[in-house]
Amino acid sequence: MSNVWWVFRRELGVYLRSPMGYVIIAVALAVDGLLFNAFALPGQQRSAQVLEQFFFYTSGVSIIASVFVAMRLIAEERQTGTLVLLATSPIRDWQIVLGKFLGGLGVLVLLNLLTLYMPALVMVHGKISVGHLFAGYLGLVLISSASLSLGLLCSALAPNQLVAVILGGALVVVFVLLWALSRIASPPVEDLLAYLSIHDKHFRPFMRGLVSVQDVVFYVSLVYVALTMATRVLETRRWR
Repeated sequence: MSNVWWVFRRELGVYLRSPMGYVIIAVALAVDGLLFNAFALPGQQRSAQVLEQFFFYTSGVSIIASVFVAMRLIAEERQTGTLVLLATSPIRDWQIVLGKFLGGLGVLVLLNLLTLYMPALVMVHGKISVGHLFAGYLGLVLISSASLSLGLLCSALAPNQLVAVILGGALVVVFVLLWALSRIASPPVEDLLAYLSIHDKHFRPFMRGLVSVQDVVFYVSLVYVALTMATRVLETRRWR
């Protein structure tokens, strides 16, 4: 695991030493703040309802941020030619993918933690459950992980960062909007599409402060499949 740790530190350091990571975090926090002020706070709502709305809008921002964080993870290495150095090093492909994924996830976890001031504002004028707060942030980490893994897969396939962000955005949008397709589909396709949607069916319990093992398993399984596919892409390119 030392190789995974090395790749993780390298990727996290790239974001923390370059303007890109700070720009993504700053823009995401600004949008989060605007949405929170415009949609979550207005009206006579209970604190739990405000918190539920906060997690709803923050999850959308986190999904978009995940795509931009993922776009450079592998595509930049290929674009700059440094992927050849990684491929010829003693680091295995799955270690590269896992280390890069964890590095990107570290940025997203930092982003989500920086939004804690918004639930704190709710606590000033109301009362919220610690369990609700924990469940909501667990959901944010899980949905960010799923979006990041899909974006990383597209980054492994793409020749450059621009193509990576376009492919990643398109793939994530498809997985988000599967719930809409499920509304017009017939059983059993309806149930399958609803289950594969990364937001509607699986994230809403976390918004309400509920942690379901089934939803956690779904997100972890999606991450595993996406990272496995990204590893296979790297292995195929290595043999070529």
